Amino acid sequence: MTPDRYAVIGNPIAQSKSPLIHQAFAQATCQVISYVPLLAPVGGFAVEVDRFRAAGGQGLNVTAPFKLDAFAYATRLLDRARLAGAVNAMKFEDGEAVADNFDGIGLLTDIQRNLGRPLAGKRVLLLGAGGAVRGAMLPFLQADPAALVVASRDAGKAQALAAEFGAYGAPLGIGYADLAGQAPFDLVANATSASLFGELPPVSPASFAPGCLAYDLAYGKGLTPFLRLAQQAGAGQVADGVGMLVEQAAEAFAWWRGVRPATAALIARLTVPLR
Repeated sequence: MTPDRYAVIGNPIAQSKSPLIHQAFAQATCQVISYVPLLAPVGGFAVEVDRFRAAGGQGLNVTAPFKLDAFAYATRLLDRARLAGAVNAMKFEDGEAVADNFDGIGLLTDIQRNLGRPLAGKRVLLLGAGGAVRGAMLPFLQADPAALVVASRDAGKAQALAAEFGAYGAPLGIGYADLAGQAPFDLVANATSASLFGELPPVSPASFAPGCLAYDLAYGKGLTPFLRLAQQAGAGQVADGVGMLVEQAAEAFAWWRGVRPATAALIARLTVPLR
């Protein structure tokens, strides 16, 4: 049987764990697929995707720096992708390039199901106002938190993002300096790039409620400066983004194949100890 063809596209791409994840999903669910990394030159996304489709490709995961290119390429944007302004998964059917964004729902699933932290009635702080936060806004608001605050170095950007999602709840956008006027949070999620460079986002220990969850979207970095600060501030639980990585992949796999794989064993396999 000829395997159905899928890939992850990015630049760079050699570091991607998506092939490992999707091959594990396929084996566990008895799906016959091939899944490979696809390196595209910057500025060459559309040409590479056209080539992949012409060779029988059925679906793509999309990673940096092409999530906006995929948004422009899509012929049909599903709601999460449209509101996020970015695409992280595509499938090709009936001549169309259908696009979705599973980053936010993958993050929410990891927090609520895997970590046992329902957001309903809780105070939630998202640090940053980039693509990761945009992708999280709709799923988080649909989880019915008591408050959803977006804090960024650029207060205007955070305010604009909050206003854009005002129809789905009452998010608040502020600058980091304004965090001093906020009550502590039950979830503080770092969606900035600080942890990628071993740096600490400008968040105060006072933002962490006793026993809260601190979540760093970066993964595989061990105990980042953000997570270390959270522990020192009295957080009851810390986590990195490996669960989000696996859960968003599971959503894409289910969208493509019609079966949702179990994720717990793979998350455990990929987890780097937080120490």
